[in-house]
Amino acid sequence: MSFRFHGTKFLRKRKGAAAILMTAAMLLTFCGCGAEKNAVRDSGTSGAKEKTEAPKVKTEKVVLNEVAHSIFYAPMYVAIEEGYFAEEGIELELVTGFGADKTMTAVLSDEADIGFMGPETTVYTYNEGAVDVVKNFAQLTQRAGNFLVAREPMEDFKWEDIKGSYVLGGRAGGMPEMVFEYVLKKNNIDPKNDLTIDQSIDFGSTAAAFTGSPDAKFTVEFEPAANALETEGAGYVVASLGVDSGYVPYTAFSAKESYIEKHPEIIQSFVNALQKGMKYVDSHSSEEIAKAIAPQFADTKEETIAAIVTRYKDQDTWKTDVIFTQDAFTLLLDILDESDQLKARPEYDVLVNTEFAEKAAK
Repeated sequence: MSFRFHGTKFLRKRKGAAAILMTAAMLLTFCGCGAEKNAVRDSGTSGAKEKTEAPKVKTEKVVLNEVAHSIFYAPMYVAIEEGYFAEEGIELELVTGFGADKTMTAVLSDEADIGFMGPETTVYTYNEGAVDVVKNFAQLTQRAGNFLVAREPMEDFKWEDIKGSYVLGGRAGGMPEMVFEYVLKKNNIDPKNDLTIDQSIDFGSTAAAFTGSPDAKFTVEFEPAANALETEGAGYVVASLGVDSGYVPYTAFSAKESYIEKHPEIIQSFVNALQKGMKYVDSHSSEEIAKAIAPQFADTKEETIAAIVTRYKDQDTWKTDVIFTQDAFTLLLDILDESDQLKARPEYDVLVNTEFAEKAAK
């Protein structure tokens, strides 16, 4: 069985809804040194030519840089594969940044029009004095998407069982690590003194490191890495950070304020497509969703995708709309503050625009 981990790069070639041919040129080498290049995918509208008519509006090219490529982001891939972006007149180029810092860099340098990442990155950028504010305009996930994987089966796992352990965690200041520490604190566990969290592993490489590190008793993993470890007998999911952390604005779409002001019709069309994807995920079975997004995960069997989708659906991962609420933003700032990552608390309307999401939800 073959699985796609977060750090894996790939390319595909398909026809778009408007008969536009897009190809990627080569497999890129991924390393943790910070010099990796982005992986590029086309708009993935392979089924659109049969399911929808060609867009009747002018087609606009949009480069979207995603923080990682994961089944966790299923509604976005549904919008691609079901042709919703094409319906809205968007020719989407999907690029994987492999890290929120790299995705934000792509947005700031105009390599990407829109970024998809943890919204904490927009807070950091604003507090560092960015002149052209990067603003969140749509939220995708409302829970953490990672799981605590143990070396051995632990049917009656309690968070206090993690005390004294060596754990492979996430990058300092990133949502995966901050939410992990947030959960620990909720369970009266001191992240600095009650356990050892290794934050040095490259993004997307923790599963492989866990397999080869007998000292690590736990690792924090996204899907499909968590499922892969279970299938290999190398690890066992014992807790969901999404369940234990509660509702958290984990990922959102953002763009420079100047881009939003210059292209409001593109942002609206983009959000409309996302809303259609959210509605599809809310109203279809895991098997139907898996079939729809399977082209995005060519190395993962459909039944495995369906099992992972079910795991995410069961914990209420996805919203029914893409509105980034003020309560969610306040919680985000609280988590950043508890993690000692917050220099100042920006106002909600400075970093969030709900105009497009509210209109799409009507």
